[in-house]
Amino acid sequence: MDTTTERLANFATEMRFDLLSEETVHECKRRLIDTIASAMAGYNDPVCRKARGMAQKRPSEPAASIWGSNFRAAPEMAAFANGVMLRFMDISDTYVGKSRGHPSDVMSGILAVGETARADGRSVINAITLAYDVYCSFIDAIEINQKGWDQPVYGVLASVLGVGKLLGLSREQMHNAVSLALAPNMALAQSRSGALSNWKGCAGANAARNGVFAALLAEEGFTGPTAVFEGVGGLWEVLGEFDWPLPDARGPHMIAQTHIKTLPICFHGQAAVLAALDLKPRIRADLIREVHVDTYDIAVLMMANDAGRWAPKTHETADHSMPYVIAIALLDGEVTGSSFKESRLVDPAVVSLMQKIKVNASADLCALYPESAPSRLRVRMESGDVHTGEVRYPKGHARNPLSDAELNNKFRRIFKEQGRTAQCDAALQALWAVDKAGDIGDVLGLLRPGDASSD
Repeated sequence: MDTTTERLANFATEMRFDLLSEETVHECKRRLIDTIASAMAGYNDPVCRKARGMAQKRPSEPAASIWGSNFRAAPEMAAFANGVMLRFMDISDTYVGKSRGHPSDVMSGILAVGETARADGRSVINAITLAYDVYCSFIDAIEINQKGWDQPVYGVLASVLGVGKLLGLSREQMHNAVSLALAPNMALAQSRSGALSNWKGCAGANAARNGVFAALLAEEGFTGPTAVFEGVGGLWEVLGEFDWPLPDARGPHMIAQTHIKTLPICFHGQAAVLAALDLKPRIRADLIREVHVDTYDIAVLMMANDAGRWAPKTHETADHSMPYVIAIALLDGEVTGSSFKESRLVDPAVVSLMQKIKVNASADLCALYPESAPSRLRVRMESGDVHTGEVRYPKGHARNPLSDAELNNKFRRIFKEQGRTAQCDAALQALWAVDKAGDIGDVLGLLRPGDASSD
């Protein structure tokens, strides 16, 4: 095996729960709670229903829960279905460094395998912390998007190592699991370009599914390429050689550095929309002459990079459209899952206001990213009055975190919106105490509805 594969396998096998600090365990619980809430937010969307339908057709024994339903499926299919749910509403956590991604994507695979293996809560926390360390440190090591690759490349490696840890893979098996995850699963960045399709919210889920499958292959004795990073045709030939420092197994760990979202939109629009919401009480949207948005270059790339962002045709494009989400904020005074219904995409008031919005990268704000994620709004009214607002650290950013009470409120609000108040308190209590759980399946079982026919 090459040196990088060896280092990753050693890092995974050395991670132990008893080395984790109380702060790390607490932050892991917070991300787990946020991830489950994010999944329930997307539960009723047609794309999420399709993913669950696929999983339900592939039962197995042992099987993993499809969250929020009474159905179970093969672990890799449950990882996909649950992963689609947690990403669809774009309200799960984010990490930014040289590149960017959603490390909570790893949870659907880790929890599926944790359930089938009847793992205890401490083992699951350890595996999640490990996967976050791999995902976030990989983002810090190299920018893959500009080379044509998408964030599931980070996710599949993080997922396979977290799952492999839960399965108790040996070092040799872990070597093979890493190779079996990476070699077949290089994801194209085209998934996040132009008009965005359903796959935008499914790509991370597919990485989790593939991570589960690779770990299961390695557990059965399958071997993978021996030099998947450094050998001929390996990752270094594709991306160029890069240095990848890994955190110390004793910490500090990287999970606390991810950003929890308060709005169901791309992370890079959070600050701009929060600034717009702050201005809303002082502004009549029908009297706006123009809106200037100053932000950083990655926000422009992700949310204002082509004319299609001013005429989104799908939910997936709209929640990555800076003009759309700002128009909704200024018109409605809120941005929720309902903001992306088809009727709003063609609403004349929304369409008209979008055409008044200009988005530019500002040198002073570009210099602040990625340490902060800033945006500045200047709203000029027909009267000539100008209203300005600026947010540098949107609520939920690691530098401006949600309190535990605010996170609980997010969880409860989403469960209420989905008509799941009967499940909410018991599930939330169990998630805060997940490190005491003897079987993670008991915790996930609290997400099941009372109606046995629920899909």
